Amino acid sequence: MRIVLAAVCAALIAAPAMAATVTEASVLWQWTGPYDGLPPFDKADPKLFDAAFEAGIKAQQADIAAIVANPAPATFDNTIVALERSGKQLDRNGRIFGVMTANVSNAEWQALDKRWAPRLSAAADAINFDKRLFERMNAVLADPGKMTPEQLRLAQRYRDRLARSGAGLDDAGKAKLGALNQQLATLFADFSARLLADENSWTVVDSEAALAGMPAANIAAYRAAAARNGAPDKFFIVNTRSAVDPLLTFATDRRLRETVWKKFVARGDNGDANDTNALIADIVRLRAERAKLLGFATHADWRMQDTMAKTPAAATALMMRVWPAAIARVGEEVADMQKIADAEKAGITIAPWDYRFYAEKVRKARYDLDQAELKPYFALENMIEASYWAAGKLYGFTFTEVTGKVPVFAPTVRVWEVRDGKRGFVGLFYRDDFARAGKRSGAWATSYRSPSSFDGPVTVLSSNNNNFTEAAPGESVLISLADARTLFHEFGHALHALSSQVRYPGLGGTPRDFVEYPSQFNEHWVLTPEVLDKFARHYKTGAAMPTALIAKIEASDKFNQGFATTEGLSSALVDMALHTLPGGIVDPDAFERDTLTKLGMPAQLVMRHRLPHFGHLFQSDAYSAGYYSYLWSEVMDADTWAAFTESKTPWDPAIAARYKAEVLATGNFPDRGEAFRRFRGRDPEVKALLEKRGFPTN
Repeated sequence: MRIVLAAVCAALIAAPAMAATVTEASVLWQWTGPYDGLPPFDKADPKLFDAAFEAGIKAQQADIAAIVANPAPATFDNTIVALERSGKQLDRNGRIFGVMTANVSNAEWQALDKRWAPRLSAAADAINFDKRLFERMNAVLADPGKMTPEQLRLAQRYRDRLARSGAGLDDAGKAKLGALNQQLATLFADFSARLLADENSWTVVDSEAALAGMPAANIAAYRAAAARNGAPDKFFIVNTRSAVDPLLTFATDRRLRETVWKKFVARGDNGDANDTNALIADIVRLRAERAKLLGFATHADWRMQDTMAKTPAAATALMMRVWPAAIARVGEEVADMQKIADAEKAGITIAPWDYRFYAEKVRKARYDLDQAELKPYFALENMIEASYWAAGKLYGFTFTEVTGKVPVFAPTVRVWEVRDGKRGFVGLFYRDDFARAGKRSGAWATSYRSPSSFDGPVTVLSSNNNNFTEAAPGESVLISLADARTLFHEFGHALHALSSQVRYPGLGGTPRDFVEYPSQFNEHWVLTPEVLDKFARHYKTGAAMPTALIAKIEASDKFNQGFATTEGLSSALVDMALHTLPGGIVDPDAFERDTLTKLGMPAQLVMRHRLPHFGHLFQSDAYSAGYYSYLWSEVMDADTWAAFTESKTPWDPAIAARYKAEVLATGNFPDRGEAFRRFRGRDPEVKALLEKRGFPTN
């Protein structure tokens, strides 16, 4: 059970006149049909959710009331297992609602989100603040000898989670904390709506001539985006990364690059109705106030209790070990680019909107490699098949498409049955690959139903969501090498879920600085010779990628790592600095600027996620004080890849089986540090990460 949503006073859950009855809304939680029941995305009408959420809260209230009113002494079964079984109705409502607001949002969904976010927060707090429940958990833990090690870990995690959520506060403290949580929930919903509005915009280009230098496939995609929006004679560069990055890489028109870049990095920072700076200032202040109330020095200290790093100092120490080498490499990269610009008599100083463009020129000069030359070999459909093939070769999975037989939330969503060679059928995998109006930017993975076996095996429902640009009708969707890595990355999350064999749902998740480890590790398989030979085939001729071109890719593998490292790591460092402010009083734009100045951020690039559009941080608490997780996880990822490549072949079945058994299958039991040691025989070493990025290891 995710500890969410329980008893809450009628005043909190009162909503506008319901648009649907409870009976009508029940379709949302009564998952029917094959595969242990399926989420009815095709019936997810916004008008159902007021009734669904109210009914779900009442059902959860009854579940919790039964647990705390049980006259029998508290045991693992009548308290912890009962909690694991509670709240299923509301959990199903929430999962469907989350999918719809992330993928097909509009004003109606956003209004629901804003209306219910504080109410659901209040309902969650009703569980967290229940003294009787906390006492029962402490009673269970008072006799640890009656539990298995797995059960003990689950019970401890429940108790610790409640403690961190305010269970030990007095009534006044709980009331104050509840108010803070509700305010934050409202601000998160506001931030999401404003960011989505800025991303659902575009730069209009009037003629194809203005797109000189762009690959034909990208031009066709821009034309198709314009046609879908009623302007068939124009070209639309939608304000999302998948559309913007190719233009910044290939377009020869510097003024167009500057225009598109400025629009993209200014999302949420335009002083208009969608500006997020005031929201961010409020969020950071309220987070600091909440942390102090809970007895922590800062929000980061509070958020990092249940992580591998444990403290802001440990996370920062790792980041600062890498940062100097990263910015030094940026200096070298910029110098190389400036030489080319000077030789061309461009009369410019390299600016942020020039970085990708001139980096490609350096790549071409140094390695005779043009990214546009690669794209015809990375057809989206082939890369999807490549990811499935690699999962089969490594872990014994097979994928059989069943699209059309399963309810979906958009016409382009596809679905596969997944089988494990040893376990048989394990789940369904959903793919939502394309950008659309109402869909948030980026790429992510979601579980609609997580694995567990304490009540019998269930069908895992896992999904990947990307924002690739659709091709014109009849054309192949071509993606970049970076996009292919993103595809494999998100698929790594799905493999983690599909491999999991946990008994209790509460041990299914992992610390956030571990969760990116399997996904980042899965990126390595894109450039293996076997994958390239079978799947990196020309989208028109079917010819394999030439050996000489593969050699160029391998030779340039560490190219531009200064840029790649610095833009992500700067975001993580600013995140940590922001959330270690004890008072939380901040002007977001000024703080971002001043922090980057202190860090010596190169002027030629910006954070991958500037604060005004940093959804990881401000759409929820999930990754706040946690963006460092990607680097922390990459240490384990790089060390794991070293274990595979130390063998005669990276496809060694014994190593893959051990990795699957010790890392992918085990959820959050045992402790994740112990799980890594069982796989690798020791703690992870940062040396492999530095070598992977081509940085000095001393």
